[in-house]
Amino acid sequence: MKVLITGITGMAGSHLAEYLLNDHRVEVYGTYRWRSKMDNLDDLNSQGKVNLIAEGGNIGSGGALSRYLGERARLGKVNLIEADMADASSMKKLIAAIRPDRIFHLAAQSYVPASWNAPSETLSLNILGEVNILEAVREAEIDPLIHIAGSSEEYGLVHPNEVPIKEANPLRPLSPYAVSKVAQEMLAWQYHRSYGLKTIVTRGFNHTGPRRGHVFVTSSFAKQIAEIEKGRREPVIHVGDLSVRRDWSDVRDIVRGYWLALDKGVPGEVYNIGAGVARTVEEMLETLLSFTDVAIDTRVEAMRMRPSDVMILWADCTKFKQQTGWEPQIPFEHTLKDLLDYWRKRV
Repeated sequence: MKVLITGITGMAGSHLAEYLLNDHRVEVYGTYRWRSKMDNLDDLNSQGKVNLIAEGGNIGSGGALSRYLGERARLGKVNLIEADMADASSMKKLIAAIRPDRIFHLAAQSYVPASWNAPSETLSLNILGEVNILEAVREAEIDPLIHIAGSSEEYGLVHPNEVPIKEANPLRPLSPYAVSKVAQEMLAWQYHRSYGLKTIVTRGFNHTGPRRGHVFVTSSFAKQIAEIEKGRREPVIHVGDLSVRRDWSDVRDIVRGYWLALDKGVPGEVYNIGAGVARTVEEMLETLLSFTDVAIDTRVEAMRMRPSDVMILWADCTKFKQQTGWEPQIPFEHTLKDLLDYWRKRV
């Protein structure tokens, strides 16, 4: 089986690659851009499991790339290929060469605050990038299972009587990022109905763990604590709104869910994936602080407040659990401890 992961250099993409290499006998391919940060693949690279087989711009036609892959692709390794989702020809060449059996489309502009600063870029990359992949699949005349990583941010404005959130809840997106994910979901549905593509969407609720980008709240707090422990900053955590509630899962549980979504999910369907527990940001911070002996204060910063925030995201994952048998396995405290230890090794 050939598996393609877009966005493999991200937190979820790198953990999905590790999960596939450790638990499944598949050929793993991943896309990267010349400016991609490769740090998240360091663990795999140290084990000799990264195979940089092609810089897309240096390989000619799709046929040439296909022959090149045939000579150099390796089972048991992540086979990395330079490609750009925003470039339709790049994606057509890539899909035609690999002819994947499963596609996990994870690449996106995924930082909500950045979507207010760059709404056009967020919408363009997330929406047109998916179109380019789906059109490439059509042109290659292949029939893969396609996972589209949606987001709980699509729910947006959630009323108190609507929690925990089921898939049938209205979508009221409150950020350009959330709008882009709704559009991705609608495209997946349209291509399924119009062309028979086997698209399956997951609305992943908040997930974190080792390799989480430092701009995201769990990782921002963990990094600040690690820096305070090393004496590199004053003993103050800079925070935004601590009252919002989120449903956090471990990224390693989430990527296992991604695989099950394609293994046992129904094409054309949408599934929530989350822990089913809503915690405030303050509770999350208190858990992180319980792992350090340093006395640390908090300080609210106006710049960390959003123009409009989603006050609660709390998943009802009954549909997904009944369909796939998935259950979260990693305790929240374990996840945060692993995240803090990740930053302790890096600051």
